[in-house]
Amino acid sequence: MLENQRLKLNENLPTLNALTVGAMLGVFGGVLALLLILEGPVMALGLVVAAIIGLVALSSLDASLALVLILTGLLPFGTLPFKVAITPSLIDAALGVFIVVYLFQWMTGRRRDLQTTPVHGMILLFILLMIFAFVLGMPNGTLTPGILRRFLGLMANVGLSLVVVDVVRRVETLRRLTLTFMVIGAVAGVIGSVLWMLNDDFANTILNRLVRIGYPAGNVLRYREDGVQIKGERAIGTWVDPNAYGGFLMMVGALIAPQLLARRPLTGYRWIIFVLMGCVGAGLFLSDSRGSMLGLLTGVGLVAVIRYRSLIWVLLILIAIAPFNPITAGYVDRVVAGVTASDLETQMRLGEYKDTFILIARYPVFGVGFIAPPDIDLYQAVANTYLTIASNSGIVGLVVYLITLLSVFGYGYRHRAEIDQNNEINDIWLGLFAGIVAAMVGGMFDHFYFNVEYQATSLTVWFFVGLLLAATRLAIPINPDKALGLPRVPKLLWVEPASD
Repeated sequence: MLENQRLKLNENLPTLNALTVGAMLGVFGGVLALLLILEGPVMALGLVVAAIIGLVALSSLDASLALVLILTGLLPFGTLPFKVAITPSLIDAALGVFIVVYLFQWMTGRRRDLQTTPVHGMILLFILLMIFAFVLGMPNGTLTPGILRRFLGLMANVGLSLVVVDVVRRVETLRRLTLTFMVIGAVAGVIGSVLWMLNDDFANTILNRLVRIGYPAGNVLRYREDGVQIKGERAIGTWVDPNAYGGFLMMVGALIAPQLLARRPLTGYRWIIFVLMGCVGAGLFLSDSRGSMLGLLTGVGLVAVIRYRSLIWVLLILIAIAPFNPITAGYVDRVVAGVTASDLETQMRLGEYKDTFILIARYPVFGVGFIAPPDIDLYQAVANTYLTIASNSGIVGLVVYLITLLSVFGYGYRHRAEIDQNNEINDIWLGLFAGIVAAMVGGMFDHFYFNVEYQATSLTVWFFVGLLLAATRLAIPINPDKALGLPRVPKLLWVEPASD
């Protein structure tokens, strides 16, 4: 009897599957038709594209991580066009998909032997300390779903560095992800440059199309001002703020720079690297972000000292001719104005620094949390990453943050000999190192690198940290390619390197 029931069930299984698929297609078609009527063809087409992208991301760990990187570089402030209890950002959704696929691999046994580094403990301690500071500061203000979402997103960014180390188990994966991020940065640079060159009204109209996915409306273009007159437009791409945009391109530029002289560039052809660097450099220059440019010069300068000494002369020549070049002379003048605090923007920053020092002096140990200060005469808004962390989590949080980043560098320094001997990893490692150093220098002038309001920039920093740790681990002669259970995933973006 049981056998007969089993046979009947097997006979009816194709019918049940067909009914299930038909029902799902019917529901999707109904939602699509409703959206077409209520919102128009653009939103309907967007739903179809999003559904396809989501299915592809759910089928591959590589695809889901690539989706995170694409949204980080090209739609950093996008949100889902609907609201349940909160409005998740597109990056939140992509990170969620990535984590689901990653955990599913562990649950199904296709991924085993968790890959870690000695720095993992410090990163976990930093996350726990931030959570403690957040909870400690909850009585200072009203905890809204939006604040909670942004804080959890910031912690997810930090945690991503731990997951990336486990994901990147092969040199091939490291090279593929690095190349993917370089291309995304170049595309972001082109978008910002093109929008800067377009008529302001037309460019503003284009950017206002992004209102449907959470972007600000109105006149969103940004200009350099001195309090009296407008001195020039600043490129923003799709990043809303020119300094956030410049900070992202700064890190990508630092990642690309060592590839210009690499024995085996990731693209296989060196001229492609120069094109990518040109796209990123143009966007960075047009953003008029002085802190980002200084960060890039510092990061590349350290790479020159460590390995490519010829870059030192190139940098010195560029700096020497910059004041006399009509294209860069104005930029140099603005840098001098910033150093001498003779411009309005720098004077405002100095005022923010003063007020933040007062806040830290009152709450020096664990800060005031991530919601609001307890005193009405205090505020949390300062263009400095280190002061932002100190105000959020006190001197303790700032010290742990610095120790964490220094531990990342220390781990690489201890294995520098092995890294230097590996031509497939060395230039990538140098680029990641330069990118993190650039972010640390840029953090002296901007707060985007660890701020709940700017998820994409902090995600970039911690993604670089994860890749740098993974690159160091891969360079250690343990042969990580023998890790058992690692699934094969399709390549998203890869060009075989040219032979030596």
